[in-house]
Amino acid sequence: MSGDGNGDGLCSDGAPEYIPPRVSRGRRSGVTLPGGGDQDSIILESVRAAPRRSSIIKDPSVQKMGGGRKKTVSFSSIPSEKKVSSAADCLAFMQGGCELKKIRPNSRVYCRFFTLDTDLSCLRWEPSKKDSDRARLDVSGIREVRTGKSTETFLHNGPITEQLAEEAAFSIIHGDDYQSLDLVALSADVANIWVTGLRYLLAHPSVIGGARGEGGVGGLGEGGCVDGSVGGRMRSEWLAAEFSQVDEDGYGIVSEDVAVATICKLCPGIREAKVRQRFKEIQRTKEKLTSHVTLEEFHEAFGELCTRPDVYFLLVQLSKDRECLDPQDLRLFLETEQGLSLATTEGCWELLRRCEPSAQGRERGLLGLDGFARYLQSAECQLLDPEHLGVCQDMNMPLSHYYISTSYRSYLLDDQVHGRADLGGLIKALQTGCRCIELGVTDGPEGEPLLGVDYVVNKYAFLSSQFPLLLYLCQRCSPGQQRTLAQHLKKVFSSRLYIPESFPASLGGRATTLPSPEQLKGRILIVGKKLPQEQDASEGEISEEDEEIGGGGPLAGRRMTIPGEEELGVVLVVPPPSQPRKLRLHKDLSDLVAIARTGSRSFYAQRATYKPQQSPPSSPSSPGTPSAPEPPCWTLCSLGEGEGGRLTTESPEDLVMFTKRTLTRVRPSSVRLDSSNPNPQGYWKGGVQLVALNQQTPGAMLDLHRGRFSQNGGCGYVLRPAVMRDEVSYFSAHTQGCVPGVPAQTLRIKVISAHNLPKPQGSGAKGEVIDPYVVLELHGVPADCAEQRTRTAAQNQDDPLFDETFEFHVNMPELALLRFVVLDDDYIGDDFIGQYSVAFECLQPGYRNVPLLGLAGDPLPHTSLFVHVAVTNRRGGGKAQRRGLSVRRVGRRGREYVTLRHTGIKTVDETFKPAAAPLKEATDLREEAQVRGGRCLSSCGLICHTQLLFIMPLLNFKEQCGLPAVAKLKQCIQSLAPRLQGPEGSAGASMVLREGYPSLEPQGNLSEPLRKLLTAYDTMIAAQKQLIENADSVQERIAQVQREGMDFHEDLSRLGEKEGLKGRKLSKAVESFTWNITVLKVQNEHG
Repeated sequence: MSGDGNGDGLCSDGAPEYIPPRVSRGRRSGVTLPGGGDQDSIILESVRAAPRRSSIIKDPSVQKMGGGRKKTVSFSSIPSEKKVSSAADCLAFMQGGCELKKIRPNSRVYCRFFTLDTDLSCLRWEPSKKDSDRARLDVSGIREVRTGKSTETFLHNGPITEQLAEEAAFSIIHGDDYQSLDLVALSADVANIWVTGLRYLLAHPSVIGGARGEGGVGGLGEGGCVDGSVGGRMRSEWLAAEFSQVDEDGYGIVSEDVAVATICKLCPGIREAKVRQRFKEIQRTKEKLTSHVTLEEFHEAFGELCTRPDVYFLLVQLSKDRECLDPQDLRLFLETEQGLSLATTEGCWELLRRCEPSAQGRERGLLGLDGFARYLQSAECQLLDPEHLGVCQDMNMPLSHYYISTSYRSYLLDDQVHGRADLGGLIKALQTGCRCIELGVTDGPEGEPLLGVDYVVNKYAFLSSQFPLLLYLCQRCSPGQQRTLAQHLKKVFSSRLYIPESFPASLGGRATTLPSPEQLKGRILIVGKKLPQEQDASEGEISEEDEEIGGGGPLAGRRMTIPGEEELGVVLVVPPPSQPRKLRLHKDLSDLVAIARTGSRSFYAQRATYKPQQSPPSSPSSPGTPSAPEPPCWTLCSLGEGEGGRLTTESPEDLVMFTKRTLTRVRPSSVRLDSSNPNPQGYWKGGVQLVALNQQTPGAMLDLHRGRFSQNGGCGYVLRPAVMRDEVSYFSAHTQGCVPGVPAQTLRIKVISAHNLPKPQGSGAKGEVIDPYVVLELHGVPADCAEQRTRTAAQNQDDPLFDETFEFHVNMPELALLRFVVLDDDYIGDDFIGQYSVAFECLQPGYRNVPLLGLAGDPLPHTSLFVHVAVTNRRGGGKAQRRGLSVRRVGRRGREYVTLRHTGIKTVDETFKPAAAPLKEATDLREEAQVRGGRCLSSCGLICHTQLLFIMPLLNFKEQCGLPAVAKLKQCIQSLAPRLQGPEGSAGASMVLREGYPSLEPQGNLSEPLRKLLTAYDTMIAAQKQLIENADSVQERIAQVQREGMDFHEDLSRLGEKEGLKGRKLSKAVESFTWNITVLKVQNEHG
């Protein structure tokens, strides 16, 4: 290399210079950034005007798009009709050249045209004010090729480089002084080509300077395979073996039909028409008169149709350009990228034998490109953690601690007015794991109530889940037929029916908490109206304040039959419209009711017990003088959609407190005649356990419902967040920031590609062309809700590459749901292609396959997204730890200190006061570690020794290693090791223990970049050493204050009244007390 290969100076030669504008921040299709120009405004208006069928978050422009959220974009797809499937393709593209942006340390950006010499020995760029001999870089002088914005030029140029795409950036480290040539391609695809080609040249120096051969590129062979590439030879031999099996005559040719069928067998999901079209193109190119296919043509078609460029680029990166992985490479990938810390060499061998298609690869223990693609498409690589495919949560808590899958009017197959009634819908609801369904009964002829549905319930109740089934009983029978109904239910359900014990006046005969799902396995519990406990007569009068399934209306007189069970006859479910406000209830039926159904007055009555001065509003459903509350743990409060929404808005803290002991159900509004569904997330965040949905109506709401209940094996029960279960805790459904006691996290999703996308259903008139894009929706508490989208992949992109990264801040991970939606961009309306919804807690890190589902929730065959997932805390990197709590910026350098609230009760406040110093000290310890380590990866809680060793690598150390913030510590050490080797393989540094901590001591003279790297390592260790040595004492002081504060829990109301606190002031004191206990608890338990 000659001259300064890193400098262009100013553009005095008239070469075009690119300097990003100071105001405009750029945009992604569907998402706008603050400060956009006029053109951006025009585009945004067009986006707003377009229909968005997938969107639940109506206007993404009002979401939190600023505030530090990272925006990246991929500008174009691969600028070549031929799919990149080998290093030969990459080098051929580089020899043709393309435009790259050259980033200088002085914040200037230059557009230059880069090419690779035909002998592969030198990179050149033009135009430049330099002589042509100086605007070059010898390949032999390249030390390393880094991806992303990981050099000082990128990291310290602030606003300029922030606008450049992370995925399209790469750096060439060259020379003895490790200078960097920092480049940004027009797309991530182009950057991958350059990185792959350069890394291949570094790994195979023998091809540099070689003469141009028959294969088209010096040192490269035919058929898209690299000479000397083990993975390339493995693939060639495998395809030759498969071809010979169908070449029955042994002449080296097969018919087109046989070739097409063979490729479709080897590559499941590929469309036959696509393969056949490719063979026709080959025939036309070669001007063949026959349709027979040779081995060479078979190999060519397979390589172009079945090679995934995204998987190829990843494999080359992992395999150091060998195009195959050995067990050690695979183990490192599983540990560092896939989060499998317990991966073993034996397990990697087993994976190789299972996924590798070539016999040679299986024998030698090598995983080639096609085997690696099979692994990435396998069930173990799906986005949903396989642990959640079965029941994985504690099922020994009271029923009120769980969300329960609930259906509404399951027997309807369409809308509420004209929809056909069929028990097939009820059967489907039970088969999909619903654990609460309605049972409608009315008077029948000859003294027998019309039922019939009970036989179906008994048959299908526990086929999908063994956990308890709640039968929501809505009956309009006369007392005589109610008695018959009770006898019938006992006979049909037999020992499955959970019959509660009798109620003595003191409740001593029944538990004061609901049983757990584990205790009630295989049992059916009836939920309905119940006579007062003191009722001794054979029947009594009850009030019916709820608009339930038995309330007449558009369903009055609806008849239905049971599919496959026609011998049971016609079943009348809905009674005539007359709905008396007072009903007679027979004691025999009342005694079968395990959980008493109440209305909203039970909420107000229970709230009045701890807010004595606050009366509920006067309304038909919540009278001003509430009646005496029934036992809260054995009741179910049934709310309409409107009233449930009002409570989550006006009294979110009270509703969460109410649901800690009492089951609460919200049903869709009666005006939803089209059987549409409300957003269940709005009620789940308020603590509501049972959100009843029309299971017959597909759409976003039902997708979220399926995503929520898939996180516990689809058993119909999902444990609610701890802040909704703990006796003393604080949570508001409308929190706009960090939640006390909950670790706030950052989710980074890289949407890499999509595969085998079908045309939208019913879009035959649009022909074969689809223009797909992906929408990512995050649902949770208001502070977490966000929506972002990829660019549109234009013109028939059934296997599009996106390579776009999105970042979401998640304050309440336990409530968050992530929904992927793939749409076809169209002027008329964006048609639905597929979707997938998953709970945040179920996400697997690393490279993951997202299986797409159709509108009805059924899997789309071989259709998926390929993504990379990283979950970190807000400062980036590592596994997220506890963060959140009450925070405000005070003190030096705007440091965030955890604060406690003033209760107004002198004795209590004096007890909490000593916690202020250790809480501040805990924050100082954490922040000092961040300052010394360059914004370390920590949390609001204290840090234990184990966390240091495995999840606390510092950002500064990662930067010096040339790795992104999400890299693991093991990757940093792996990157560091080769740099510390001397010229003849001697060690450049040795690891020694100093005072029990690992330290690196240099051996001999090191270059300045290596000295900086060792300094960053020593600084990281020193910061964590101080943190560890001070953490234990600080944690103990915080724990002591927590224990003393809990002593006031039972007497808090009395102490408040003694201080003269009443009404809202007393309620505020209780709220502040629970906040403080939660703050201390999270610092103590997660320190």
